[in-house]
Amino acid sequence: MSYALSTQEKAKLQIGFLPDQSPGAENDSKELIQLGNKIFRDINLSANRIQACITCHPLDGRSAGMDRQSTSRGTFGQLGKRNTPTILNIGFSSVLFWDGRRTTLYEQAIDPFVNPLEMSLPSDTELITRIQNDPSYQNHFSNTFPNDPTINLHKVRLALSAFQRSLVSKSKFDDFVKGDILLLNKQELDGLNLFLDLGCNNCHSGFSFGGNGFAKLEDETLYNPNDFGKYEVSGNTNDRFVFKVPSLRNVFLTGPYFHDGSVSSLREVIIRMNSYKKNQTMDNSEIEALIAFLKTLSDRTKSN
Repeated sequence: MSYALSTQEKAKLQIGFLPDQSPGAENDSKELIQLGNKIFRDINLSANRIQACITCHPLDGRSAGMDRQSTSRGTFGQLGKRNTPTILNIGFSSVLFWDGRRTTLYEQAIDPFVNPLEMSLPSDTELITRIQNDPSYQNHFSNTFPNDPTINLHKVRLALSAFQRSLVSKSKFDDFVKGDILLLNKQELDGLNLFLDLGCNNCHSGFSFGGNGFAKLEDETLYNPNDFGKYEVSGNTNDRFVFKVPSLRNVFLTGPYFHDGSVSSLREVIIRMNSYKKNQTMDNSEIEALIAFLKTLSDRTKSN
C-alpha cells in the first residue's frame, strides 16, 4: 500500500490525469458532434466514394483510432508517406501531423479530403458540393445551425473539430491517479516508476504523455532517413529530422511505431529509444515492467 501511495503521489505531481473534456468541448453541442461523426464516416466524400476518415482512423468496437498499418493507403491505393496516428485524445494536442504543419483541429479538418495521398478530392469546393447534394445532410445542418442551415466549409470544420474533441479515452492509469490506489499491480507500479526515473516524461510529458512538442531523431537506425520531418514545412535546416513527439496514450493498441511505421514491436521501440536517449543497459524485467505500465494507458473499452 505504501509503495502504491508514493507512486500515485509521484504520478499525480509529475503527470496528472486526463480531463473529462478536451479544451473547447464545453461549447460543442450534441448536434454538432453528431454532424461531425456523420461527415467522418461518409465514404461519398472521397474521390471514388469508397473511403472515409474512419477507414484510416477506425473507432468502432475495440479499434483505437488508427488502422495499424505502417502507412495507410489512399482512395486509389496510393501509399501514404507516414504512419497514421490515433485520433483518440487528439483534442489535447497542439501539434498536428508528424511535421506539425497544423496546430488546431479546425485548421486540420479539411486536409485529408483534399490530400492526393488520402481521399483525393480535387478541392474543398468539391467537398462542399457533395455534402450539399446529399439530402441526408439537410436535417443535420438545420438542427445544428437552426438560425442559418446553409452548408459551408466553416461549418464542416466546426463539426469535424467537435467530433474529434469528443474522442476522449478513459484508462486504468487515470483511475489510479484519481484515487483507486489498489488498481495497479506491482509490475505496473514498477514500470511507472521506471518511466519517471528514466525521464521518459521529459519528452512524453504531461497528462497526454506527449503530443504537444517536437524532438529530433538523429539516429538513422530508428526510422526512414529520407523523411526530413518538420524541415519539409519550415525550410529551416535546424528542423531536419524533427518530428512531433507522439502521445503514449493507447500506445499498446496503436503499433506499428515511429513516423514511418517501421517497428511493429513495442518492446523493440523501448530498446531502441533507451539506446538512443539513455544508452544504458535495461534488463528484461525492466522492459516488461515498462510495457505493463504502458498498457495501463489504453482506453478501458479497447482490447489489450
